[in-house]
Amino acid sequence: MKKIALAAALSMAATSAFADSHSKMGKYSEPVIEPPVIVEETKKGTAGLIVPIMLLLVVAAAVAAR
Repeated sequence: MKKIALAAALSMAATSAFADSHSKMGKYSEPVIEPPVIVEETKKGTAGLIVPIMLLLVVAAAVAAR
């Protein structure tokens, strides 16, 4: 019976010693969670070509009008 009481006392002491170890290291810091990376695929199309072609046509028309 004495061995059981001694084992219980030692396990309680060890538990409180481990529980107190965080306060000795300083303030507990939150874990760092990185935001997920979202990758969007680009669409292939001619929408990016319309503006330069229109600009080229305007410049060509201005040169031809001289």
